[in-house]
Amino acid sequence: MRTMKYFHKAPVRVLKIKQQRSRLKVRRQMLQVKHALAQEKQETIDMLQTYRRYTQGKATKDELNTANNQFIDLLKGVGLGIFAILPFAPITIPLIVKLGRMVGVEVLPSAFNKSENK
Repeated sequence: MRTMKYFHKAPVRVLKIKQQRSRLKVRRQMLQVKHALAQEKQETIDMLQTYRRYTQGKATKDELNTANNQFIDLLKGVGLGIFAILPFAPITIPLIVKLGRMVGVEVLPSAFNKSENK
C-alpha cells in the first residue's frame, strides 16, 4: 500500500516543481521587461532634456545624435504598441520581430535588445 501512495504522489510533486519553475521563468522575463521599460523611460527623459538644451543652443552634435536615436526607439515602441492592442498580439508581435530580423530591420527598441543579450 505504501508504494501505491508514493507512486500516486510522485507525479503531483513533479507537476508542482514544473509549475514553480515556469512561474520563476515568467517572473524573470517580466522583470527583464520591467527593466527594459525603465531604461527606455530614462533614455526618453534624457532625450527631452537634450532637445530642450538644443532649443537654447546648448546641446552638442553628439548629444543631439543620441537624442535622435532615442526618438527612433520611441517610434519603434509606439509601432509595437499598436500591434499590442490587436487580437492575437501574442502571435503577431513575435512574428513581426522575427520577420523584421530576417529582412534586416530591428523592430524592438534598443533597451529590449540589450536585455535579450543579458
